[in-house]
Amino acid sequence: MTTQANDDWWRDAVVYQVYPRSFADGDGDGTGDLQGVRGKLPYLRELGIDAIWLSPFYTSPLADGGYDVADYRDVDPRFGTLADFDAMAADAHALGIRVIVDLVPNHSSDQHVWFQQALAAAPGSPERERYMFRDGLGDNGELPPNDWESIFGGRAWTRVPDGQWYLHLFAPEQPDLNWENPEVRAEFREVLRFWLDRGVDGFRIDVAHGMIKAEGLPSVGRTSDDGGRQVEMLGSERLPYFDQDGVHDIYREWRPILDEYPGGRMAVAEAWVESPERLARYIGRDELHQAFNFDFMMADFDAASFRTIIDKSLAEADLVGAPTTWVLSNHDKFRHVTRYGDGSVGLRRARAATLLMLALPGSAYLYNGEELGLNEVLDLPDELREDPSFKRTGESRDGCRVPLPWGGTLDEGFRFNPDGQGTPWLPQPAKWETLTAQTQENDPESTLNFYRAALRLRRELPALGGGTVQWLDAPEGVLAFRRDPGVVVITNIADRPITLAELGLSGTPLLTSSPVPTPGTLPADTTLWLLA
Repeated sequence: MTTQANDDWWRDAVVYQVYPRSFADGDGDGTGDLQGVRGKLPYLRELGIDAIWLSPFYTSPLADGGYDVADYRDVDPRFGTLADFDAMAADAHALGIRVIVDLVPNHSSDQHVWFQQALAAAPGSPERERYMFRDGLGDNGELPPNDWESIFGGRAWTRVPDGQWYLHLFAPEQPDLNWENPEVRAEFREVLRFWLDRGVDGFRIDVAHGMIKAEGLPSVGRTSDDGGRQVEMLGSERLPYFDQDGVHDIYREWRPILDEYPGGRMAVAEAWVESPERLARYIGRDELHQAFNFDFMMADFDAASFRTIIDKSLAEADLVGAPTTWVLSNHDKFRHVTRYGDGSVGLRRARAATLLMLALPGSAYLYNGEELGLNEVLDLPDELREDPSFKRTGESRDGCRVPLPWGGTLDEGFRFNPDGQGTPWLPQPAKWETLTAQTQENDPESTLNFYRAALRLRRELPALGGGTVQWLDAPEGVLAFRRDPGVVVITNIADRPITLAELGLSGTPLLTSSPVPTPGTLPADTTLWLLA
């Protein structure tokens, strides 16, 4: 099977996020790599996804898990080579799987050749103009240029030996690029072409709302309540370093490049903005194709919360003229099994939320390992955590980045490397032995086979693509809606079982998120797809 010519493939695609360092290790050094991804492509094809999104695999010191890029046109040796990428992409396309890559344009690594040149150059030099260098305040420039704080905690400025300061909205190892500089814009247009020429089908734009800063870099004037970090939005007030109008000029330069290439090359924005109207500006025929909708991921496991966010998201989709995106877990947030209560309760709820999500119109983004029902690993030793946010605030994203368990035993690293060699770069919990892909393979009730069944039905049923949601009357704590033609979706989040008779429904069950002991009755924390 090969990828079919369908320029609108992204509108209802199921995209599987691969965090390469933690997905699969092809060479036995304990770090996931592109060889490992390539070896698992048949598994992903059987899972039923349409595309993979690769988190950064570029040359990087890994100060922020690869989101500190030292070379945008090469693969970090820990992850392989450009030849490995080409072979992986070719195999993916042969299996009908499209390839999306991360693009990190707001900032580079401090090891990028441009930043090293900037440090060696004088204030006011062309080399420094590629980044956000400024003189400090105070009698001797000893104070930072403004009061901006890093998303990872602490101030967003670091002073260099000659007295100037440079801006980093994230870690100090991630200096912000100056997107008012034509040289920066030209460089990234060529980076886009480099990867498009290698056959990538799309880009996920990291911090898509962040490249342009307000003129004059004005201070915010206040900090978060605990003094730790300025939040991305202060009420309805935009921060001077996010969602500035000038970012749209950048995307209007990028869209014609994407449109030059055949096959529906696309871009999806990671854009945190204050309103649906602001989000709408990122999407359209002259800018980006999609923007992530994180509200669903942030919802409580509660019928009213889900209903409110679904309605809001679908209304926003209408506003922007593009289908919404649904996501429950990613590399930056606790896995949803743990958010929903952990253990058997969390897993049951996670499966119910997943089946609800996959029935909604739009595209769905899955995070590697969620199809195994993995939980957040909360008890990692502090000395092994690498998240720069942990070092500054105590908050850590490492627990959702623990290497996946493919088979075997803990002593074998759960076959993170196929030969069971090498120690995974983060320790896996012993209780994952019952969650390995190998263990779940032949269990018809396993979470892995549940995901496979759901994705197969989503592909086969015309009702579960684009289209609309028609809400049905339901008791408190229950969500029920129709997807035409002929599919009804029911999610019971009430504190009791419900019967189909209560809803005035009958039909043939297609799939439930958990076993149903009594026909015609839906237990709590369960979703049902019904042919009706």
